[in-house]
Amino acid sequence: MTEADGSDPAPPGSRQVVHVESGFGYGAIGADIHVFGDGTPLYLLELWRLPRTPEPDWLLESPSRMLNARYEVADFTGREEDLAQLHQWRDSRPRLAARWLYGPGGQGKTRLAAEFAARSAEQGWTVVTAAHGPGTVHPPPGSQDLRLRHARGVLLIVDYADRWPLTHLSWLFSNALLHQPGMPTRILLLARTGATWPGVRATLANHEASTSTHHLAPLSSDGSEQRAEMYDAARSSFATFYGIADPSDIPPPAPLDHEDFGLTLAVHMAALVAVDARATGSRPPSDMAGLTVYLLDREHLHWARLHGDGTHELNPAERTYRTSPQVMNQVVFAAALTGAVPAPTGAAMLRDLGMAHDAPQILADHGVCYPPANPTIPTVLEPLYPDRLAEDFLALTLPGHTDDYPAAPWAPATAETVLTAETLLTAEAAHTARTGATTGNLPTADEATPPPYLSRAIPTLTAAAERWPHVGADYLYPLLKQHPQLALQAGNAALLALAMQESADTDALEAIETLLPNGPHADLAVGIAAITHRVIGPRLERTDNLRLHAMYRTALAERLHCAGFHEWAADMARDGVEVWRHIADDDPFFNLPLLASALNSYGGYLAELGQRAEALETAEEAVALNRRLIDGDYATSHDERRLGHALGNLATRLSDVGRGADALAAAEESTAIRDRLAADGVRFYVSEDATSQLNLGARLAEQGRTEEALAATEKAVIGFRKTVEVNPAAHTFDLAMALNNYGTDLFKADRLADALAAAEESVTLWRQLVLKWSLAHEQGLAMALFNLGTCKVAAGRQAEAYAATEESAGLYRKLAAGNPAAHDERLATVLGRLSTLLQSEERYAEALPITTETVAVRRRLVAADPAAHEAGLAHALFERCMLLSECDRELEARFAVEEAVDIRKRLAGADPAAHLPRLAQALYALSLLKYNMHDDMSDVLNTLSESMVICQRLAAADPETFADTAREVRATFAELLPEAEGRSRSRRFGRAP
Repeated sequence: MTEADGSDPAPPGSRQVVHVESGFGYGAIGADIHVFGDGTPLYLLELWRLPRTPEPDWLLESPSRMLNARYEVADFTGREEDLAQLHQWRDSRPRLAARWLYGPGGQGKTRLAAEFAARSAEQGWTVVTAAHGPGTVHPPPGSQDLRLRHARGVLLIVDYADRWPLTHLSWLFSNALLHQPGMPTRILLLARTGATWPGVRATLANHEASTSTHHLAPLSSDGSEQRAEMYDAARSSFATFYGIADPSDIPPPAPLDHEDFGLTLAVHMAALVAVDARATGSRPPSDMAGLTVYLLDREHLHWARLHGDGTHELNPAERTYRTSPQVMNQVVFAAALTGAVPAPTGAAMLRDLGMAHDAPQILADHGVCYPPANPTIPTVLEPLYPDRLAEDFLALTLPGHTDDYPAAPWAPATAETVLTAETLLTAEAAHTARTGATTGNLPTADEATPPPYLSRAIPTLTAAAERWPHVGADYLYPLLKQHPQLALQAGNAALLALAMQESADTDALEAIETLLPNGPHADLAVGIAAITHRVIGPRLERTDNLRLHAMYRTALAERLHCAGFHEWAADMARDGVEVWRHIADDDPFFNLPLLASALNSYGGYLAELGQRAEALETAEEAVALNRRLIDGDYATSHDERRLGHALGNLATRLSDVGRGADALAAAEESTAIRDRLAADGVRFYVSEDATSQLNLGARLAEQGRTEEALAATEKAVIGFRKTVEVNPAAHTFDLAMALNNYGTDLFKADRLADALAAAEESVTLWRQLVLKWSLAHEQGLAMALFNLGTCKVAAGRQAEAYAATEESAGLYRKLAAGNPAAHDERLATVLGRLSTLLQSEERYAEALPITTETVAVRRRLVAADPAAHEAGLAHALFERCMLLSECDRELEARFAVEEAVDIRKRLAGADPAAHLPRLAQALYALSLLKYNMHDDMSDVLNTLSESMVICQRLAAADPETFADTAREVRATFAELLPEAEGRSRSRRFGRAP
């Protein structure tokens, strides 16, 4: 069992892990359980089972039950092409693959997934479902045996995936069940939109999963054949339960080519209503609203029949169902908002609605009408299904529509009560939620928190508002203007749904935006960016104030960046900088510092995109502006402080372009400013001092001043440890970075044991960050893993070194695929290390494709900047030559080394000292390849002579370094010279020493 606090999951295996509270337990064999600190699971994994078909009489009591996808009453039809695509995806080559299946409510996602699950299970796949846990689902007693044994593969199905917090999905994706060596694994995620997919996809990339999307399109209206086929199949299925032998003469109640019938659910509703109307002698309605009202009328009739008329009963006390239709109507309305909840939460909600005295009876009666989806999970208030019918029920119950359905005057107050309720969370409440038993300890008012069902309620109302305008205009948006915190408490999916709705009330969105947290927020980042983007447009239209224009764009850029939209963030930041430049001199005292700050942020965004030259220009401009400010008549310590910060950024940008000496000078000036201000009594945050020391240490290390770098970086680590104790969310990143640098400096100082400890701690912290912030921190984890691999090699732990380096390479591959300019260079370096590790174990066949990949990456770098990267390409080509030769592929080896020689000759002409040694080495290899391939001996000796002349020249200048190499080349030349005519043997070559 693993707590969701960043600690490492236990290794996979066929062991059982059980969490028990007061005799009530949930276990999983062959998989992990991830829980909150109080023991509540983040999610539940269950083996998929064939649905149990309910008794016909029970289904007929409330016909809408036949629309519930989990009962699979209607035969599967009309989505065969989509099903075939899922089968093709499942049977594709990657070991681990995930697909985002999305479409609006009622499109048939759940039914399609169920059919796919059934057929996969028949074909030998182990099918597992994941249900999100906090506040809504609690562990069933007993265990789930998820060992795969003889399975062909494992298929995990995640419904409502767009409502899961990203961090919880991250934990799910790390479950050992999904990472069995050699076991094909597929993750099918169901969602209404594709809005949250980019963040989920980035999280999956950490596991090197193949990813794809599948949009479930509306049913074709061309000739209505697909819809007619689906109608006929559903009509026949429903008619069976009504005892109608031949339903072929039951026509659709409305033309199926109407746009309303693009949804699978709409066609099924038409078939169900048509059959029910025939069975009851009614006339079916002819539009979608009428079909909905018809089915809801049947719900009311069911409640009334259950309640009956007890005035003439002989023994009224024996009645088991006592809730009136009027009360049941209100409870079903509330349940449509909350969804299934633990019994104590349901009882508390009824108390808030004034039903406390009859709460147990009402909850029991509601369970008769709407039993729990999983009888083993003790929940109440199962909502009306399908979801779209529940949404329409909410809209029709709220006053403000013109359809022939009675609105309820109590509905607005009920909705507000349900949405604004507070849940009292204490150890007592948590215990009761899991066990249904109380300990007698009463919670206090100051422990109140928002209800956990908001993540369902707000998106449900938002979806209803898309089709029923009065829901948004009269209820949802006025409520959010009064209680904007509800949108944040509802989570990322709710924020996205609100931002994406065209009819959303601007004032409500503005109220929400004012509460959005600044800085990174793992689970809300995309929603925060979406809300901010939505409100910025109207703000810009409402004002001609350029200062506000600049501020809005700068703020939006930061939130886009936090959400992982790096290119969009850079574009928005650039627009903000341009406005700041335009107005800078209008009010320099106010505008120039803000322009400098905007330039610092913009430069950071550019650097992340690999646009290093442009990033340097912005950093230099920011420093120049800050120097101008401190030269003014009204300069303050704040101006000097900003200059020190800008110089620190400039040092990083200079380092990025290889200007190490200039970078160190900037870092030292930044530190000097801080020291001077501190001596004058200016106080700095601990994090500011630590950041300054970290920057200085990195620049010193680049200049080979290891001991000084180590001292500075150690101060940074000490500082960041203090800040993490106070605010881990804000400073874990800083400590992870500092530990990474500290480990590198310790390694250079020959303190291997300490270097290993620092590197391992850094990797641990980066893993925690990636679980929450996959979009932002994969690069940090990749870098830390590479450095950890370096330490492992030095410690003689070759297998561990290879594992760390291979994981680093996987991350850099993903990063480079999204942004080659920023990550190709590092990827090439890591791939080179990976190849070297394999070669050290003589695993040449495995190293060869990695070296081939390295050459391809180096070619991309050369295409972008030949001067900076041709030497790297030449080295990669030489390494590829050596491996090809080891694999007896000499012709390919020759092509590679000939290209390397051409590059080295060109580079040596401009910088002999840097490139002549490598040129001699490549010429030596080429000469021996020619020899092995039986080239003309004069050509072999001419090439070898070139190498020998260079080696002699190098040895004359630096005998200590090159004398042995020169002797070996001369010896080889002397050995081959007699063979100018006729050869009796062929020799293998190696690198010149």
